[in-house]
This record gives sequence, structure tokens and C-alpha cells, in this order.
Amino acid sequence: MRLCFASNNAHKLDEIRPLLPAHIELLSLADIGCAEELPETQDTLEGNALQKARYVWDNYGVSCFADDTGLEVPALGGAPGVYSARYAGPQRSAPDNVQKLLRELDGSAERAARFRTVIALVSGAADQWTFAGEVPGHITTAPRGEGGFGYDPVFEPENQGRTFAEMTLDEKNARSHRARAVAQLAAFLREQYSVE
Repeated sequence: MRLCFASNNAHKLDEIRPLLPAHIELLSLADIGCAEELPETQDTLEGNALQKARYVWDNYGVSCFADDTGLEVPALGGAPGVYSARYAGPQRSAPDNVQKLLRELDGSAERAARFRTVIALVSGAADQWTFAGEVPGHITTAPRGEGGFGYDPVFEPENQGRTFAEMTLDEKNARSHRARAVAQLAAFLREQYSVE
């Protein structure tokens, strides 16, 4: 089965590929010739994920799943949330986003946070499904680790003692919000399309 992941982010593709059933041929946006910026104009993670997957199906006729991920910090009223990728501005700079987050929480004892991912699968004009995963944790006072991407250097999952950026890819995949959502997607694909 050919399935497009609505991303050209090599980190995300590498994270997700080993989590899917072996017979899924995972395609990137570049693989299907999609070079344009996908729309993300909704105000929820679910809305953005569905909008992106639906865009690929409508314009390229390829079954597609898209994700939207947000880091939600209660002390900041749930921010950055749906705006996580562009928290520090439209340039979508991960280091800038991390620095802004740390500035916003400077001196705060309330550092609880959760990562949440919603995946939307669109496989036809009316066929769409969503899957969600989340991981509770807290924001560290400074970046730690060399791995991962985005907010990984400052997000420490509950009871782990290490940030996502201090974990190997396999360790992160065993407990990440995206891995939890992808596990639901993979189980659905096995059941729905008899893929083993």
C-alpha cells in the first residue's frame, strides 16, 4: 500500500517509518511532487491535521496521513499549542521557539507540560479518521541533549529523568506522543487493509 505522510521533515519520516507495517510504502510530499506549503489555518491540532491530509488527497489523489503536534504548557494558558512550530514567528525556527518558551517560563515553578499529536488519515472522498497520542512531562530550565528536534531538548517526559533530546531514536519512539498516535494508525491500517 502506498501512503503519503504529509511532510518533508526527514526527522519525522525517520521516526515514523519503522513504526508502520512493513508492507506500507511510505512516501513524502516530495515523492508525490507536492512542493507547495500545505494549509494549516485551523485553530485545533485535529483541524490542521485533517486539512493537510485532505489537501493531499484532493490535489494528488494519494491516500495520506498528516500530523499536527502541539506542546501545551498550562502555566502559559496552553501555549504554544497549535502555534508550536511558529511560536517565535513565521520563520519556524526551533531554537528561537525554545528560547521564547524558556523566557516565558523564566522564574516559574509551574513547568508542567504535555506533548500532544493528532494524526489524520484521508483515504477517499469521505473516508477520514483521526488518532491521538500524548505524553505528560515538564519543561527544563535549559536545553539538554543533542538528539531529537523542535522542543525535544527542553521537554522531559514524566518519570524519565532525561529530555527527548537525550534519548536515542528507539528510546524516544518507545514513549513519544507521535509514536502513540502512529501505533493507533498502524493498528488501524493492519485491521482495515489486512496489512501484516
